[in-house]
Amino acid sequence: MTLLLLYWEFFKTGLFAVGGGLATLPFLYEMGPRTGWFTAQDVADMLAVSESTPGPIGVNMAVYTGYTTAGVCGSVCALLGLVTPSIVIIVAIAAFLKAFRQNKYVNGAFYGIRPASTALIAAAGVTVALGALTLPDRFSGLARFWEAVNWPAVVLCAAVAAASRKWPKLHPAVFIGLCAVVGAVLRFGGA
Repeated sequence: MTLLLLYWEFFKTGLFAVGGGLATLPFLYEMGPRTGWFTAQDVADMLAVSESTPGPIGVNMAVYTGYTTAGVCGSVCALLGLVTPSIVIIVAIAAFLKAFRQNKYVNGAFYGIRPASTALIAAAGVTVALGALTLPDRFSGLARFWEAVNWPAVVLCAAVAAASRKWPKLHPAVFIGLCAVVGAVLRFGGA
């Protein structure tokens, strides 16, 4: 039953997450508490690992969730659930490409999807930034705002921003690798 549920949950995510891997984040943040498979912090950790490993973010997160929930079979079911809608849509569009290419309603629909996709990605970015830069369990109003800030993460973010401005031609993989090392040191160091 868990395998079928993994397939179904990630099928819904793949069906509505237009715009790439980051567009899946709002669905994952909603899925976690409802299914009990992962927490919001787990999603932030999955995103960090998915960003620093090869492959599409959404696929990496689906495989990771499937694996932690039901092992290798869970990974396969979550992955298939996530990619099935895209495959079906691509095959359908390819079959009728000429008719769709000139259809003003289809062009209008794709034009209308762009802002929704942008909004999903922006919402995911804000959610990830808040999750990474704050400690929500410590926030209890503006009086204690400073206690709710994840200062090591803020300092790391500022350092990366400054370094990327100083060395703009340096490949982003260098920054991702350095942040992964610093994050691991901070996590294992108790920060």
